[in-house]
Amino acid sequence: MAWKTIDDMGLAGKTVLTRVDINVPMENGVVTDATRIEKIVPTVEDLIARGAKVVLLAHFDRPKGKVVPEMSLGRVKAALEAALGRRVVFGADCIGEVAQAAIAAAGQGDVVLLENTRFHAGEEKNDPALAQAMAALGDVFVNDAFSAAHRAHASTAGLAHLL
Repeated sequence: MAWKTIDDMGLAGKTVLTRVDINVPMENGVVTDATRIEKIVPTVEDLIARGAKVVLLAHFDRPKGKVVPEMSLGRVKAALEAALGRRVVFGADCIGEVAQAAIAAAGQGDVVLLENTRFHAGEEKNDPALAQAMAALGDVFVNDAFSAAHRAHASTAGLAHLL
């Protein structure tokens, strides 16, 4: 498979599913080290500058396929908004109607953060149905999560083969 870069694609008007690593340390509900969040800013800004609607996919901790409120990515939304200097729309799921509604609610220049991919048991099993449900949300896939690139998960390997 020949991998493309964002320079190879016209992204204006496209919804770009962007896999990121924002698995940051937290204490009492507060991000204690935002380095990983800060590292994604250049990619997000580049995609927005190219006219894309940016939708972030990520995991947080190890919820083992179950919804664990303490492992919700909603808890990093404020730190993400601070790092980006932009509004972040949070979607309480990473697939389906909830995710679609969050994407639809985002305006020009907003960023969409979808819920922890590991809340779905199929994520770590690279479940094709889960990857397909994620792929249905966007036009293009960008993997900016180098630290997770070696994982054969639905939001990394699965999406890479679909979009």
